[in-house]
Amino acid sequence: MSSESILSLRVNGQPFRRLVPAERSLLDFLREDLGLTGSKHGCDVGDCGACTVLVEGQPRLACITLAVEMEGASITTIEGIGGPEGPHPVQKHFDQQVASQCGYCTPGIVLVLVALLRDDPQPSESRIREVLGSNICRCTGYTKILAAARAAVGAA
Repeated sequence: MSSESILSLRVNGQPFRRLVPAERSLLDFLREDLGLTGSKHGCDVGDCGACTVLVEGQPRLACITLAVEMEGASITTIEGIGGPEGPHPVQKHFDQQVASQCGYCTPGIVLVLVALLRDDPQPSESRIREVLGSNICRCTGYTKILAAARAAVGAA
């Protein structure tokens, strides 16, 4: 029988308090309990980055993070950084560079780039590539993703 805990946290600036099973992943909590489906199920073992969210501003793989570990945390999902009416500069440059094909990996990639550019507004090409190494894209050759990342440097 699974135990449950009351979880209090902030997601995209909004406070939430929910009863959560101890074994529930942060990814399932966000998608199923809060209806925030931007973060994706990919590998479910922390290898692909499709589930990436920002916890206290830092990239975190939600598929291998237990929701109950996030007590008191501030989480940002792709839904929390911008939208069609006001996209984040990284999102804007992804659109302008046509950096997405199927788009499944895009939320995770955008979030790692948002965190990188917040911490280092002028990252080197090698640093951008290093950070993008945490996210797998099966559709592109990363050329347009890198172009979008380079275009976003200084704009984020």
